[in-house]
Amino acid sequence: MKRSFTQFIYIIFTSLLALVSCSDEADQKITTNVSTIISEPNIFGFYDDSLNYSIKEVSPNETLTDILIPYGVPYETILKMTEVDSDLFDERKIRSGNNFILFTEQDSLESIKYIIYEADPVNYVLFEFGDSLTVNKGQKEIRRTEKEFAGVISSSLFETISAQNESPVLALKLADVFAWQIDFYGIQQGDYFKVIYDEAFIGSQSIGIGRIKAALFNHRGKDYWGFYFTQEDEIDYFDENANSLRKAFLKAPLKFTRISSRFTHSRLHPVLKKHRPHLGVDYAAPTGTPVQAIGDGVVQEAQYKGGNGNYVRIKHNSTYSSGYLHLSKYGKGIKPGARVKQGQIIGYVGSTGLSTGPHLDLRFWKNGQLVNYLTQEFPPSKPISKENKAAYDSLKTEMINRLNEIQIGNSEKPNLAAK
Repeated sequence: MKRSFTQFIYIIFTSLLALVSCSDEADQKITTNVSTIISEPNIFGFYDDSLNYSIKEVSPNETLTDILIPYGVPYETILKMTEVDSDLFDERKIRSGNNFILFTEQDSLESIKYIIYEADPVNYVLFEFGDSLTVNKGQKEIRRTEKEFAGVISSSLFETISAQNESPVLALKLADVFAWQIDFYGIQQGDYFKVIYDEAFIGSQSIGIGRIKAALFNHRGKDYWGFYFTQEDEIDYFDENANSLRKAFLKAPLKFTRISSRFTHSRLHPVLKKHRPHLGVDYAAPTGTPVQAIGDGVVQEAQYKGGNGNYVRIKHNSTYSSGYLHLSKYGKGIKPGARVKQGQIIGYVGSTGLSTGPHLDLRFWKNGQLVNYLTQEFPPSKPISKENKAAYDSLKTEMINRLNEIQIGNSEKPNLAAK
């Protein structure tokens, strides 16, 4: 059934009014004058009070004709739409799952007034039909709202956040902030976190988690703080001591998997069935999981190498190198001599070489000797400068106070101010 946007808004308004009325005291009365409702442009910038609308979601392999003919749009009109400048609208780039919205006059002819193609949640193409066809690109107004969130880990960061109906993207954002401090494969029940962040909305619909402004993550009884700050046009996260959270190496080369085998000088090899050293760390993960370079460097090797399978070795500096074993395939552009950045995808988890199942075996060399990556301590990157220290301390104090005020369900967690 077709309704105008104004009709739709009025129905919601009156329904909410009825709910409020039911909850008020019996002697309270709420009155409203519908004529005082002020008409405003819709999210596409035009008034739709006198228009009906229909929404059509694009199905796989549908053409523009397939989409619009069932709604009574004349073929001549569709042809005009296909002839506009491809920079404005390209029929070949219509994607399934996106929407077309048709606005028609409230008359017997139901003449087409506007057709809108939503290319994504923000961007759209507006076709306006009058004496001639006018086509314009537009963007919906994005509203950014600051939000707070807290949780206690029961099984995983993803599940803790999802259980409170928040986007799991927040888990990824938190993992990125503390990627150098916390081993997210080793977080345990009872760990907790608090976070202040931005979320973007169009109308009442969320279109994504934005920047984390401040966060506290208590892991194994230790507080880790992160505060967003810009200095000298460089954006980074810093701790309570004004040190950058970004270190020379990531805590792990994968996100949200588990360690299946640790560094040891005697392990029963699952294929050879012999006890031998395992001088690396195994991360169990599905085939195809992206593998990140743990630090900046230059690729020394990218080849199949016997029991190591598909293998990449990166030289980070004169002291450190890292190796990635059993890959299913290599990342784009990964070959000897290629420069890589920290966090760049250098390959994908596989089970090549001597392997009983998909996993990544990470090797790490210090001064040419294999060492246990999990026990290494690395210095932080550039700290807050003296010139920015006062401004940073002011921000830090404000954010610590705000984080301390955030409650975590019914649990009583200590508010430990950073020193």
